[in-house]
Amino acid sequence: MPHLFDPLKIGPLELENRIVIAPMCQYSADEGSATDWHVIHLGGLALSGAGLLITEATSVSPEGRISPDDLGLYSDTNEAALERVLSAIRRHSRIPVATQLAHAGRKGSSASPWTGGRQIAPDAPRGYQTVAPSAIPHAEGEHAPLSLDETGLVRIRDCFASAAARAARLGFNGIEIHMAHGYLLHQFLSPLANQRTDAYGGSLENRMRFPLEIYDVVRKSFPADRPVWARISAADWVEGGWDIEESIALAKELEVRGAAAIHVSSGGVSPHQKIVLGPGYQVPFAAQIKASIGLPTIAVGLITEAEQAEEIIASGNADAVALARAMLYDPRWPWHAAAKLGAQASAPPQYWRCQPRDVGDLFKAAQHGQR
Repeated sequence: MPHLFDPLKIGPLELENRIVIAPMCQYSADEGSATDWHVIHLGGLALSGAGLLITEATSVSPEGRISPDDLGLYSDTNEAALERVLSAIRRHSRIPVATQLAHAGRKGSSASPWTGGRQIAPDAPRGYQTVAPSAIPHAEGEHAPLSLDETGLVRIRDCFASAAARAARLGFNGIEIHMAHGYLLHQFLSPLANQRTDAYGGSLENRMRFPLEIYDVVRKSFPADRPVWARISAADWVEGGWDIEESIALAKELEVRGAAAIHVSSGGVSPHQKIVLGPGYQVPFAAQIKASIGLPTIAVGLITEAEQAEEIIASGNADAVALARAMLYDPRWPWHAAAKLGAQASAPPQYWRCQPRDVGDLFKAAQHGQR
């Protein structure tokens, strides 16, 4: 059996293989609420045979959305809309589903990528005022965010706690806290975005303080028998920015607090980043973190081929691989990986007869319903 299809435990949550569907923003929500698109999109991915499905970045407050079309979990209406999506998935798939709770910070109030992706001014239609650790815009020419005062910090902590409670009621199998890609919690971590002089800025300990407080309130608000973990950017790819050594320190602090895993990405906090792209370009970060802590690590970033994913797991560089764009391009990627590697993947019985004759016994008999 290929190692990619070995089971894995993330805290108390058991995955039947090590393929994770990474969060992918769809910019298709209605005032933060999931729509028919999410039923179709997430429903299709739920039939993929992956071990875990993580929904897109889901904002804990209206102003925390990346765009006005982003998903949210800050109102009863949002919660009801997501319940519809999850109910549809659970009728036909046993895949565990986690939500990624997020706040965009200064990168909020942005247009969708296919309409340009530029910042929408707070006084423009559909725009809103952003907040951040410091009143520094993400890019030159953008409207500056408001620097969060103590009242603002309390409000955001409360929003994360409330969203985690909603996620618990919805029955999500886990929560990933978004501390990556230049969004609010990453902004607190990075000295490029955080120039505070109070207890939340300056030293590494201070810059980690607010993200760790967010972890604590989410963990407290979510059932103990379901895991909470974080996605981090391991490096800013900018001189003087957040780096891998600081990421290892953060991972160790999260481990002490009971985090179930570390999902290792990179970049996003500065338009001046100089990322060296290549197949699996972020895997070395995941390997360094894995070697430093006792938690499962999830590698992500230009992982596209079954043999490549298998090598990452078999070599011990990561415990799981997350796929985003590759899953959009090929929503049955786990099936095809299983066929290439001589393994089995779950599939609904409605699809069993599509199995090619030359790949052997590819499909597991999958039971319907929630795990």
